[in-house]
Amino acid sequence: MLTQGMSETLSIVGAGRVGRALGRQLHGLGWRIGAVTGRSLPTARAAVRAIGAGYPAGTLTRQVLDSTVILITTPDDVIESVAKRLAQIGGEEWCGKVVLHTSGANDSSVLKPLADLGAATGSMHPMQTFGNQRPPELAGRIFGIDGGPIALKAARKMIRQIGGVAVRLSGANKAAYHAAGSFACAHVLALMETAVRLLMAQGFTRRQAIRALLPLTRQTLDNFESVGPRPAWTGPMARGDYSTVQRHVKALADFPPEYLAAYEALSRLKAVVLSSQPAATLRQLDRAFRSGPKGRNK
Repeated sequence: MLTQGMSETLSIVGAGRVGRALGRQLHGLGWRIGAVTGRSLPTARAAVRAIGAGYPAGTLTRQVLDSTVILITTPDDVIESVAKRLAQIGGEEWCGKVVLHTSGANDSSVLKPLADLGAATGSMHPMQTFGNQRPPELAGRIFGIDGGPIALKAARKMIRQIGGVAVRLSGANKAAYHAAGSFACAHVLALMETAVRLLMAQGFTRRQAIRALLPLTRQTLDNFESVGPRPAWTGPMARGDYSTVQRHVKALADFPPEYLAAYEALSRLKAVVLSSQPAATLRQLDRAFRSGPKGRNK
């Protein structure tokens, strides 16, 4: 179905960060960019400028059918409705098209309205964060993929050209794959900001707090990469020093209750994933947290 020429024609539905970044890279690799749709015409025009190619559309349009590969990069919660609308627009013309979405939490089943019309459907999700600044480097990054054979072939081709690494997702619950990214990215960001605020409460400036914490975090990640999780684990729990854990509990009672709740939840998570004796570690934590204050609301 996909010849060399056909597979290099791409339309993008969704004019946000992911669509712009992928579109720009693929355009630079020789892909011909067709329609680029956004929530509004100015948004689509801005995406076309960022990509360096394509023609903008402020709403879903039949022009997306001019391409053989359609990439849906909209927010996760609207992919299914977008697929239904595209199915209404194109009808039987979807037969022979390849449609890929970039959601990490949804599998290819959300594209069923298009699959029912003969489209080859799947997903390719870059395990990478896309901020407001310059597009991230995608070479060497992992892309989680799923879908039918033809869609997987198209996804692998794009990922290979970008320089990424495709990993086919075989688990029944794709959202767990996406949750893994949240633990490693958004949750880490929340933990870092919490740590910064704790230091600021002790007289640090924000700049000093960040300067103190980032090397600590970076060294921990370096150790995790080089020697693995358990050898990299340090701190009072790793030493069996639960009296210090109790002091932490007491100190955190002076902060919003979410701080102590997160500390307890993360301590228990460490017991499960890092301790060589999880059950014994959890019993020690039970005693430590029972002896501490409950914290107060602010």
